[in-house]
Amino acid sequence: MKRRIEPGIVDGLFARLLAGEELTMAEKRTAGRGALEELAALRPGKAVEVRVPYVGAVQVIGGPTHRRGTPPNVVEIDLETWLDLACGRTGWDDAVRAGKVGASGIRADLSEALPLFRGRQP
Repeated sequence: MKRRIEPGIVDGLFARLLAGEELTMAEKRTAGRGALEELAALRPGKAVEVRVPYVGAVQVIGGPTHRRGTPPNVVEIDLETWLDLACGRTGWDDAVRAGKVGASGIRADLSEALPLFRGRQP
């Protein structure tokens, strides 16, 4: 996947989040899209579609590929939860139990891929 957002910008936004700073909505959307790009770079494939409404969607994780219609493995997450998962402020299992993640399909589990940014420096 070709990145559209400079990784350094994304790292800087997540460093600010981890430091407790509040981001603007535009910055949150940029961070969310950048996290999707990071996930796609780290876990390439087309077996699972990860959707963050109003931010973006990526296909990730190796395995059976999907070509048309609704994919068999889908993860849908709101932006705030996605940011929390990406930087390790919440865990996958906790977010699923709390009903903050919609995950369907046997491969729709991102627990091994998250967090993406905890402890990274820009």
